[in-house]
Amino acid sequence: MIDTHTHLYSEEFDQDRKETIGRALNKGVSKFFLPAIDSETHEKMLALESEFPNQIYSMMGLHPCYVKPETWENELKLVQNYLNQRYFPAIGEIGIDLYWDKTTLDIQIKAFEQQIDWAIERDLPIVIHTRESFDETFEVLERKKHPKLRGIFHCFSGNLEQAKHAIDLNFILGIGGVVTFKNGKIDQFLNEIPLEKIVLETDSPYLAPVPHRGKRNESAYLDLVAGKLVDIYGKDFSEIDRITTENALQLFKI
Repeated sequence: MIDTHTHLYSEEFDQDRKETIGRALNKGVSKFFLPAIDSETHEKMLALESEFPNQIYSMMGLHPCYVKPETWENELKLVQNYLNQRYFPAIGEIGIDLYWDKTTLDIQIKAFEQQIDWAIERDLPIVIHTRESFDETFEVLERKKHPKLRGIFHCFSGNLEQAKHAIDLNFILGIGGVVTFKNGKIDQFLNEIPLEKIVLETDSPYLAPVPHRGKRNESAYLDLVAGKLVDIYGKDFSEIDRITTENALQLFKI
């Protein structure tokens, strides 16, 4: 299995990071993709990647919740510098978040569009954070339509119509703990989405799947997400693992 989205470098894992990674490896998680947030955590993220070069891969980008009026332009310059220095398998996590702060929508869109341009220039996928912002996100993606524009709708929690729209735009869906929630709703239509359009993720330490909901999430719980897909798709675990792993490897070109 591949955890396509985990914040393993976050302080929630400072006490037991190596043990957390070990538990995941023992459960069959072979690779971990780390989304960037902002300059406060880039070095920590890249240091972890250096420690586990065969298992851990860093992305680069500016998270929409950290697009602030006084710092966002400098933050984007740092992102650009990193992208010019070395290869990253994706630009992320980027996008629009209107749950925490609606006042920064204009600059969130500017930051999102700039990072999409860099992804197209470099032929890289993007990993999209969209919270209470599907309409705004789709507007940007429609505007920026390009044969090279592709990626993941991370932590997908929309409806069937939104899922199909994302796929039409050449994106796949990141499915995590939400699929196990009683009020998550995506389990009700996910079987209408081809398994080839899905990758697994945890978003750890957030959004732990049932029965760990409300506690710290970790990559070892990815098997609970895959197990829910076994029920939804009526396929055996090894098949879910094989297809979602191939999808991730193909997208990230690892």
